[in-house]
Amino acid sequence: MFEYFYNEILRSTIIGFGSLFNGIKIQHKDSSDDTFSEIQVPLAYGPTQKFLARMQQEADLNRPTQITLPRMSFEFTSLTYDPSRKSTQMQTIINQTPDGANIKRNYMPVPYNMGFQLTIYTKLNDDMLQIVEQILPYFQPYYNLSVNFLGELKEQKDIQIQLDNIGMEDNYEGNFDTRRALIYTLNFTAKVYLFGPITDVTDTIVKKVTVGYLAGTKNNAERDLTYQVTPRATKDYDGTVVTTTTANIDLADVIIPVTSSSGITASTYIYIGEEEMFVEKISGNNLTVRRGQDNTIPQKHVSGANVYNITAADDALIEFGDDFGFSGTVF
Repeated sequence: MFEYFYNEILRSTIIGFGSLFNGIKIQHKDSSDDTFSEIQVPLAYGPTQKFLARMQQEADLNRPTQITLPRMSFEFTSLTYDPSRKSTQMQTIINQTPDGANIKRNYMPVPYNMGFQLTIYTKLNDDMLQIVEQILPYFQPYYNLSVNFLGELKEQKDIQIQLDNIGMEDNYEGNFDTRRALIYTLNFTAKVYLFGPITDVTDTIVKKVTVGYLAGTKNNAERDLTYQVTPRATKDYDGTVVTTTTANIDLADVIIPVTSSSGITASTYIYIGEEEMFVEKISGNNLTVRRGQDNTIPQKHVSGANVYNITAADDALIEFGDDFGFSGTVF
């Protein structure tokens, strides 16, 4: 039941959440409303109490070190199952690796809610308001964050980040020597999906189906036949041009004049532009065809258009996710 796998979903979500707040800046202006300083607010991962303890031990909050205010910190605080987003357990997801070499299978993911807490520390109230106003407009109350999951599959999912509530605290009690710290706490929920192990199913893809029909009694079969189907390409993949058209082809034309029909045989498929055609018969260099096969749309074609022959070589090159037809054989 239990096998090692690590899809880095939680880790990717934590990194993605932190990146949302990584470029926030504040400005300080003089009495003439001219900007005399611009500060990028530092962001770090860690619990709120850690930074509060550090600030209380720092003698001078204004000296140029990383603990000066303003700054922000965030942490991953909770993980709970979300039954409202549950889907069927047995449905599977099929993906192809980016290089096209392997096909991977994964069962439907399990929905979980990740809790995050973003804490903002400032000394000045205006600094706090500048930071908060750069965050809140993006959450209404959701913000969609795109994150790459599933390692080598590079599956991209949109995660809803919901702003749940905002807490405010102003620590300004005591004598004049007491340092002031404005603290805003923003709580978020990220609606993620956790995937299980990924299985390589490259060698288990069904490429041929055979069905046997038997009618009659056990000892006397009145009808016995076998029907076999294999995937058939509905467009050209290898780029081999067998001939060209010698006249413009209208939408209603079913006779295609070509330069040479020597490379084409009857009862096969050809591909012109983005239209697939079935060759019914050949008379000299004229092809009698059925237009718009396998849900392709009949198109107009100009004289000199390339004609491709769909062969077994194209069948072997059908790409993952492409539409395809079937070649049936009765024996």
